[in-house]
Amino acid sequence: MSQTLLDRLWTLHRIAPAGGGQDLIHIDRILLHDLSGARALTEVAEKGYAIPNPNLAFATPDHAVSSAPGRTAETFPKGAGGVHALRAGSAAHGIRLFDLGQDGQGIVHVMGPELGIVLPGLSVICGDSHTCTNGGLGALAFGVGSSELAHALATQTLRIAKPRAMRVRFEGRFPEGTTAKDAVLAAIGRLGTGAGAGFAVEWGGEAVRALPVEARLTLCNLTIEMGARMGFIAPDDTTFDWVAGRDHAPRGAAWDEAVAHWRTLRSDEDAVFDADHVIDAATIAPQVSWGTSPEHVIAVDAPIPDPDAAPDAQRRKAWQDALAYQGLEPGRPLAGTAVDWVFIGSCTNSRLSDLREAARVVRGRRVADGVTAWVVPGSVRVKRAAEAEGLDRVFTDAGFAWREPGCSLCVAANGEAVPPGARCVSTSNRNFVGRQGKGARTHLASPAMAAAAAVAGRIVDIRKGL
Repeated sequence: MSQTLLDRLWTLHRIAPAGGGQDLIHIDRILLHDLSGARALTEVAEKGYAIPNPNLAFATPDHAVSSAPGRTAETFPKGAGGVHALRAGSAAHGIRLFDLGQDGQGIVHVMGPELGIVLPGLSVICGDSHTCTNGGLGALAFGVGSSELAHALATQTLRIAKPRAMRVRFEGRFPEGTTAKDAVLAAIGRLGTGAGAGFAVEWGGEAVRALPVEARLTLCNLTIEMGARMGFIAPDDTTFDWVAGRDHAPRGAAWDEAVAHWRTLRSDEDAVFDADHVIDAATIAPQVSWGTSPEHVIAVDAPIPDPDAAPDAQRRKAWQDALAYQGLEPGRPLAGTAVDWVFIGSCTNSRLSDLREAARVVRGRRVADGVTAWVVPGSVRVKRAAEAEGLDRVFTDAGFAWREPGCSLCVAANGEAVPPGARCVSTSNRNFVGRQGKGARTHLASPAMAAAAAVAGRIVDIRKGL
């Protein structure tokens, strides 16, 4: 009987039926950060749980820590308690903690893959919805709540219903200037933020197979924005080459055995999906969001949608509210809209390849007058590698702030926020009302598009130059 990649991943981890339409599954890796992870470790202590496999859990502070140069846990006082709880809980149970300033510290969805903690075929959980990022390596990865984290720490299991299988294929090749970020935004714009509800999404097609691993992680990162908890890409030689030699990757004979197993993690040619979508990759232009949902997105050269053209009354009202919040008018071009802030970072686009992409645009130019621009690397390793290449100097010479690794302006949970009414082009994943700060107006875009907006002082089409 033919199987999807979801079927194979599920079979690998399913222990037994758990009743109520759920299965009990084994969890291979547990990632903890300073918000949900700290709460989970506190719950473990309060309930007197033991953690029998601390070697399968890994912790790092990222959400509520300042990204200011020279920061400590106390730089943002309201977040210090979470950092201290993460430190104390990790020490008490022998969990590996990658602390501030240490090699390996970073945004949890960046440091997990780069250290080889996340590997193809593993089940991975974290108290963060963007855990689906790790599916870019072919992992079964999804976000959970802090109580579920505590349960998994104590039992190495979770109860969960198997989702239905969806496939989204990008066939053909992406045009010049189109990135994985543009592709996934375009897919969400076409299919909607509810399209993935109840599904696990397998991303595939010629254009996806041609993507490097870090772009695949970006693509899977926004799976949750389509309503699905899980998204993944079948591992291949590109994946294996990227994983090889990482800190926690297998070595020697174990590596050969692992790769042989990983090659089986793919959907059969005749596998049947509960939903199957095909998108012509050649039709995708650089994307920019215009509203307050990731599905409020258009090609940069398209006009801002008119609510009167919405397919139903509910969306017409949502479009009207979004335009009012964003201070935009329907029918006008989004390109040319003046911006106040630019943020390059987050678990979506803060890896070395993202910073290189932005630096190519910035090199030899200056941030426009009146624009505040930040670059926040995704991890200590990304930061050090970028500095070794001189990317930090490219950014600072242009007038960008070069910051310490963390979530920063993506979620504004660390005292850093875009001011009320200010317009920000952001490489992050969510443009919800207040996501980057009360009253902040966010436009999601790729690193190159964000960098171009910083130096132009307005949203521009990078295909047409600056």
